[in-house]
Amino acid sequence: MPNFLIRDVPNPVHAKIRREHQRRMISQNAYLVSLLADAIDKDNKADLFRDLPDEANTSPPITSHWSLPFTFIDLFAGIGGLRLGLEAVGGRCVHSCERDQHSRKTYHAWFGEDPGGDVTELSKSGEMPHHDVLAAGFPCQPFSIAGVSKKKSMGREHGFKDRTQGTLFFHLATIIEKYRPPVLLLENVKNLRSHNKGDTWKTIKGTLDQLNYVVFDQVIDAAHWVPQHRERVVIVGFDRGVFGNEPPFVFPEMPEGPSPQLKDILIDCPDAKYTLTDRLWQYLQDYAARHKAKGNGFGCSIADPEGVTRTLSARYYKDGSEILIAQGKNKNPRRLTPHEAGRLMGFPEQLLNQQVVSDTQSYRQFGNAVVPTVFEAVGKSIVEVLRWQLLRQNGCLLKR
Repeated sequence: MPNFLIRDVPNPVHAKIRREHQRRMISQNAYLVSLLADAIDKDNKADLFRDLPDEANTSPPITSHWSLPFTFIDLFAGIGGLRLGLEAVGGRCVHSCERDQHSRKTYHAWFGEDPGGDVTELSKSGEMPHHDVLAAGFPCQPFSIAGVSKKKSMGREHGFKDRTQGTLFFHLATIIEKYRPPVLLLENVKNLRSHNKGDTWKTIKGTLDQLNYVVFDQVIDAAHWVPQHRERVVIVGFDRGVFGNEPPFVFPEMPEGPSPQLKDILIDCPDAKYTLTDRLWQYLQDYAARHKAKGNGFGCSIADPEGVTRTLSARYYKDGSEILIAQGKNKNPRRLTPHEAGRLMGFPEQLLNQQVVSDTQSYRQFGNAVVPTVFEAVGKSIVEVLRWQLLRQNGCLLKR
């Protein structure tokens, strides 16, 4: 029997459902199924389902036994790394938002929709569907404490809107306050925790707590899923009004099996244009030598084909210095191709075959992206909590 996730149930309806399933001594889920069956039996035309879109065009991809149908929104969407991770565990995207025009072009080519819009405008007057999970890879910005200090000196209360005013996180928090998604999935750079002497992280976590979410956070290195060291802070929040104070969330274990290797994602015959010129190669070597003499670790890096690379950054298009591929003693090293950069990030081949922007924009997009398989793993852990909540509510989650 399927589980039902029902949102925004009016109090009288909620009370009637609870009263009737108890009176009949059956679960809420079984009672709802009986109501649907009665509705269909009374009219063979099945008006209840007549206007539903073609299932083949709307069903989210279900790829494993971890899947559970839920809806989510994709804010600061980039090229859809978070979306791919959540779709892999049963999620269906009902709204996406990305400001960068080049990323929007790739997103449209890959997912068939334009994630147009600006989160700042969305928080002020925009409308979007209700959703079960809010996903966002928001930028890291410092918070001003001027307004907070002034209110403290006047003996007045202050809240998250005072601490976060003027930042993109403020707009994100405003959307969370308005729509009350049961689950939050947020991502940021590892340095978020130490940014602005720790004040940024303290403000973010305090804001989510004030909004009544139980917060879990962990730094995850994508090197366990792809051949690249890429550490990111992953933040998962659960609405206390839905899940209580102790939702049984646990971050995923590292995948079993051999570690991924760089050589697994390299192509055989890359275009010669990705080989460094003599001038650029000499510059990078001289630059590295100068910094080595000063005791610094800056400079170019020839990647080990049997190991993992350094972090792919959004500046990779400039010279490729952080990840260079050796081509033998008599040939200068080369950059990764955009296709290889996408593989290094774990994006599916069928999407990488659809490059609709320049190489420069592709490098920027992959350098700013998240690794989808990491968030598929996190998504599985979120699904486990959703399943737990459904089971403790007799198979039916009713969100008031």
